[in-house]
Amino acid sequence: MKFKDKTVIVTGGGTGIGRETALLFAEEGANVLITGRRIDKLREVQKEAGKLGIEIDYLVNDISDEDRCKSIVKYVVEKYGHIDILFNNAGILLPGSTHEISSLEWDKTFNVNVRGMWLMSKHVLPHLMEQRSGSIINSSSVIGIKGFTGVAAYAASKGAVAELTKCMALEYADKGIRVNAICPGFVDTPLVSEGYMSRVEDKEDAKTYLNSLHPLGRIATAKEIAHAVLFLCDENSGFITGHLLPIDGGWNAK
Repeated sequence: MKFKDKTVIVTGGGTGIGRETALLFAEEGANVLITGRRIDKLREVQKEAGKLGIEIDYLVNDISDEDRCKSIVKYVVEKYGHIDILFNNAGILLPGSTHEISSLEWDKTFNVNVRGMWLMSKHVLPHLMEQRSGSIINSSSVIGIKGFTGVAAYAASKGAVAELTKCMALEYADKGIRVNAICPGFVDTPLVSEGYMSRVEDKEDAKTYLNSLHPLGRIATAKEIAHAVLFLCDENSGFITGHLLPIDGGWNAK
């Protein structure tokens, strides 16, 4: 019960990495609230938690809407009295090379992947500053460090997340707040299956290719990424801030 009585917000908590991270936090004793756009997915996570004998609360949220972000934070503070951890996990992947992706797709990507992350952080930070403690984990990507073809908007947005993370870590280090980012490689989640793979003709060849990018020979599971998030939030990792943690089966080392 490493996170007993801690309060955690997980954006994009209805599927994939967010879902697995929310369940792990709850299993470790935390008060957990998940947000997302699809109420059916959020309810599924809540029901799964109930079967495990743990509780997870949820609210539908579009993180690119500042008023909604403010109301989420207000709700959590009123219900639990404090916020300790924010996992900025929500993100989208709209495939397309630089000359192919539309202005609408570009703006939508940055509204969710960067603006939404900034807005949630903006409204959580005053509460962390008041208690002079807390941890924020941002979801970047190894693609935000190395680049990758065919996902120009996504790669650019994740590069922005990486730089925002370092700036936030420096700005709030003297206030007892740690800010880090995870940088996964490809992960077995709907973001990959419904995003990147949506424009691929030969799915089996694509899977083989994605596996080959990672020296360990496979893509990650969502739970593997979730465990890394909890590691960065653990008090035993209290001297880690401003770090971009690749969780990529060795891809970044190539």
